Amino acid sequence: MTEQSKVITLEKVVVRFSGDSGDGMQLTGTIFSNLSAILGNEISTFPDFPAEIRAPQGSLSGVSGFQVHLGSRNIFTPGDKADVLVAMNPAALKVNVNYLKPHAIVIIDTDSFQKNDLDKAKFTTDDPFTELGLTGVQVVAAPISSMVKDGLAEYGLDNKSAVRCKNMFALGLVCWLFDRPLDSAMHQLQNKFSKKPTIAKANIKALTDGYNYGNNIHASVSTYRIESKKAKPGFYTDVNGNKATSYGLIAAAEKAGLKLFLGSYPITPATDILQELAKHKELGVKALQFEDEIAGISTAIGASFAGSLAVTSTSGPGVALKSEAIGLAVIAELPLVVVDVQRGGPSTGLPTKSEQTDLLQTLYGRNGESPVVVIAATTPADCFDAAYWAGKLAVEHMTPVILLTDSFIANGSTAWRIPDLKTYPDIKPHYVSEYKDDKPWNPYRRDPETHVRYWAVPGTEGFTHRIGGLEKDFETSAISTEPYNHQKMVKTRQAKIDKIAGFIPELEVLGDKDADLLIVGWGGTYGHLCEAMEDLRENGKKVALAHFKFISPLPKNTIEVLSSFKKVIVAEQNNGQFANYLRSNVPGFNPIKFNRIKGQPFVVARLVEEFTKILEA
Repeated sequence: MTEQSKVITLEKVVVRFSGDSGDGMQLTGTIFSNLSAILGNEISTFPDFPAEIRAPQGSLSGVSGFQVHLGSRNIFTPGDKADVLVAMNPAALKVNVNYLKPHAIVIIDTDSFQKNDLDKAKFTTDDPFTELGLTGVQVVAAPISSMVKDGLAEYGLDNKSAVRCKNMFALGLVCWLFDRPLDSAMHQLQNKFSKKPTIAKANIKALTDGYNYGNNIHASVSTYRIESKKAKPGFYTDVNGNKATSYGLIAAAEKAGLKLFLGSYPITPATDILQELAKHKELGVKALQFEDEIAGISTAIGASFAGSLAVTSTSGPGVALKSEAIGLAVIAELPLVVVDVQRGGPSTGLPTKSEQTDLLQTLYGRNGESPVVVIAATTPADCFDAAYWAGKLAVEHMTPVILLTDSFIANGSTAWRIPDLKTYPDIKPHYVSEYKDDKPWNPYRRDPETHVRYWAVPGTEGFTHRIGGLEKDFETSAISTEPYNHQKMVKTRQAKIDKIAGFIPELEVLGDKDADLLIVGWGGTYGHLCEAMEDLRENGKKVALAHFKFISPLPKNTIEVLSSFKKVIVAEQNNGQFANYLRSNVPGFNPIKFNRIKGQPFVVARLVEEFTKILEA
């Protein structure tokens, strides 16, 4: 009888799939993530792919990766370093060497580790592991490509099509490693290739062969058991941020009793929102792709004037192009949601990487005094709630709302409990039917408390009107260039945004209320900062976290919270934009700034190290 392998029980584990862009690592990681979520694990994922459409095969610049962190509790991030790495070629091994734990398991395809492959990855010896100093890792070396070709001979596939199934062999091997049943993975493959039954059968055969191969070598490597978490009853799915944003917009339109209109132009990493919403015509969604960014937002403004919940989606370069039209929506006081999925900049920058560098552009990047609401989603699942809030504030307060996500949470995924829409707050558009004043109505008549103008949808009898980009008289709504009137209108538009602070949740403080250090963050860094806080508290430090979702206006208790702690650090993926914004809004506030702009998520271990130094200083 063969000796049994060592089984290690862990609360959480990190797996990274890596290979050429054409090796199917994104699909492989997604299936494994879905499978783990179905089995009751918490998950957090991080797809990491190059900007090149098709970099040279086997090159360092063409490596595509997908990292998943799974466990039984408190999975906030995709993890810093991998317990298991699937490296389909030498370039994948070299690119990921710094993301490996000392005794990690590394699975390689020996057919792709030949002399030519090593040369492409710029290795100088024929032993890449020694050259990289990876002497402590457990290596599972298998001729994956050859075994896949042999195993699929019965299906009559050409050589290229057969080899493309090698990612499923690797997935089967990983499923064996973590004792994951294959039924769900098979079901996902059948759905993926439903119109190509032969390809579906071939991938399932490769998956099964990989699993069986693991059984045959089970004495040579440690295996893992991950306990499942007892989840709150409900329906769950694996969702990424872009899909959750799409669902949140649909939900907001449904709750408001409005049709949803998206006018957009494809741009990485926001295109998936356009593609997702285009699938839901049966829900009354109109998702149209236009010839450029300006046309996309201009049609959305027209749809807003006509009475729809109007949205445009883009990334940083597109926000720059849309800036004049956003100003038009500000002065016309029309509801509009602008989704900005941030990426590395400036200019084309790092199209597939993640930053938080659009904040000041969204707050101030328009001509004139042009205030808007700015919201920043915190996690892939929170993109649903943030999008819902964006729709609610836009139609109830007649204003553009910019929703900031970023490439990390837009492409990353998590297990998401499908919410009950009945538990969400009502959305009541500010229609002209609510106008009660004795004065005759005109387009810029306002609610005296909130300063919100009344929305008269074209076709409402007795309310024919025109609005536009020229300044209007406060009383008559006619075009006006009178100085004092302009100042009054500028102040009124700002007051309308300021009043929204009374309609959003207050800022919540997590952790120790008497903390020696308050960590402040915003948007998609929530998971990393929360995990860093928890690690510090487990080490006996008194630490708290205040994480902002609502940025303009700030929650009404912001000054109270930030003034309650002697030592505050603002951590963000830019050069200090939010820290400077807070300094201008909170008297006497002078925080420590922690800034990283690498196109990659924060590293939790590094955060803990730096925050510990600050605590002990």
